[in-house]
Amino acid sequence: MKKLIVATAAFAAIAVTPAFAGDDVTGMDMSAKPSPAKASSNAALTDAEIKKVDAATGMITLKHGALENVGMPPMTMAFKAKDAAMVKQVHEGDKVKVRIENVGGSLTIVRLEKQS
Repeated sequence: MKKLIVATAAFAAIAVTPAFAGDDVTGMDMSAKPSPAKASSNAALTDAEIKKVDAATGMITLKHGALENVGMPPMTMAFKAKDAAMVKQVHEGDKVKVRIENVGGSLTIVRLEKQS
């Protein structure tokens, strides 16, 4: 009976040790590229509604859906617009699709499409 317990304990220690323990990456395929589905989802646009436009600061307040690429749940928040043209094309209440990215440490609207 003792041999079985010892053998089980030894096996358990091996089973929980990650295969990548240490710095040995021998045999790992480092050339893997994201799948097309993952790549296209990274460029996806999110539905949003314009809540406020501040032309003086270049900020647009959005009530937006989940921004998966930056790990943000749905909420209402102000974002910097990438360029002034974005600020001029929208008004409070407009429905839009947006792409938010971390640009230089600041969450920024990098793409904005007004919906009809």
